[in-house]
Parts: sequence; structure tokens; C-alpha cells
Amino acid sequence: MLRIADTRTGRFVEIPSGHRHLLRICVHLPVIDTGIGAAHLRAPLVGDVLARAAELHGLESRTVLTTPDLPHEQAQALDRASAALGIHPPATVGVHHLTEAFCATADVHLLAHGTAAQDAVGGAWIDVGQVSPAPPGGGAPGPGQGHRPASGLLDEFAPEGADPLAVRMLLLGHAYRTPVTVSSAALAEARRTLRHWRQQVADWAQEPSRPIPADVLRLAHAALADDLGVPAVLDLLVSVARRADVPAGAKFETFAFLDRVLGLDLAREVGHQHPATP
Repeated sequence: MLRIADTRTGRFVEIPSGHRHLLRICVHLPVIDTGIGAAHLRAPLVGDVLARAAELHGLESRTVLTTPDLPHEQAQALDRASAALGIHPPATVGVHHLTEAFCATADVHLLAHGTAAQDAVGGAWIDVGQVSPAPPGGGAPGPGQGHRPASGLLDEFAPEGADPLAVRMLLLGHAYRTPVTVSSAALAEARRTLRHWRQQVADWAQEPSRPIPADVLRLAHAALADDLGVPAVLDLLVSVARRADVPAGAKFETFAFLDRVLGLDLAREVGHQHPATP
């Protein structure tokens, strides 16, 4: 069973409640006059990972996204940015005044930074941490730097030719409540790690398949069930990659299995020729 900490009470709650097998997630985005920014992506990303984790635990899920009444261009930009980050489309999208009809029975409400919570009813309320770009000179972002016009959002975090899933990996490396500053150095490190892991997965795929080690599977399930501990899952993959006692085929199966939650396309290079990785 998945457990998540309710922001209002600080207590852990089991989701979904009772004996149902459908997890209902409602993602709330804030009203931002300065255009769509990174704050609009992290809450949907957390909802996407929560839904994936639920499915890994044998649950079905349904995600509803509530947004400001966005102009058509901004709505399209939000869709494109979400798709680039591998976020599955929500089952329903509604504007804020329809929130009660769509989300009254949700198990979990994910509130992006800056979202008023009074519209959320019932279920667990989860505040998702802010995401801000680092200013050119480094240091803390200035006023208004946490949001960018819709047309420049992906260009800022994932320039043309760069892998936008590096942004996903960077965000997943932090507990979902923790504020994140997206710097060029952090993105470069995320891109390097993604390339390295994908090459390793492609190399391991050439070896005979082996089962995922029982201790690894147990730790992964426990981390995800405990307040969606995705950073611990990433650390676990680092450990598995280094373990000499885990066969290559088992490493491949581990990375492929956990990528069902991470959504990092770790098997992208399978089938391509790569030099063997030590």
C-alpha cells in the first residue's frame, strides 16, 4: 500500500483509502499572470510518477488536471512541455471553477507552488515544491524569475538538441516537497548521467536475462511506498550499477523495471552498438 504525508496534518495516509483499486489524483495549477513557467510542470510530473508507482503496486489510476482559464496558445504550450517531459496526458482537464465537480472524490490533491488550497476538497493535500531557474550570474532567483513565457519554457530548460528528460531526471532527484533551482550545471550532470545509464543498459541488454535481486526489489517498493521516495530509487540504481555481485542481465532487468516509474527512457539505446562499459 502506498503512503503519503498529508500537508495539512503532517500525518501519513494510505492511498487509495479502503479496499478500492483505483487511485484518483487531482493536480491543481496556479493562476499565473506572467505566463506558463516551470511551476506548471512539477506538480503534473509528481502526479505522473505517483500514477506510475500505483500501477507498479497493482493499482489503476486516474489523473485530473485543473488549470487557470488559459489562452489556447498557453494551453498548447503546457501540453507540449508536459509531453516533452514524458508526463502522461490527464484523463480530464478542467478550469478552476469546475474543480469540485472533477476532484471532489480524489484520493490525492497535488498543489503546485502558488496554488490556493481552498478549492481542494477531501483526500490528502500535497504541496509540491517550487521550481526556479538559476539566474545567469548564479545565486538565488530574483522576483519573477521562477516563471517564463510559454514559448520559452522548453528552450530555457532544454535547448534545441538537448534531451528534455534531463529536466525530468533533475526534478526526480529531489523530494517532491523540496524547492529546486534548475541550474545549467545541474542539468549538464543530469544529461551525463542519463547518457551513461542508457549506454550501460544497452550493454547489459546483450547479456542473458537474470531476475531482479530480491533485496533490490524490496528496497525499491519500500521507497516508492514511503511518501514516493523517488530520490532513494535513483540512489538504488547507482548502487546496483556498481555492484559486482549483480549479473549484467539482472542490472538490465532492474533498470528496465524501475524505469516504468521513472519514465527516463533508459532502454533508448538498446539495439545500438556500444563499446563495452567496464
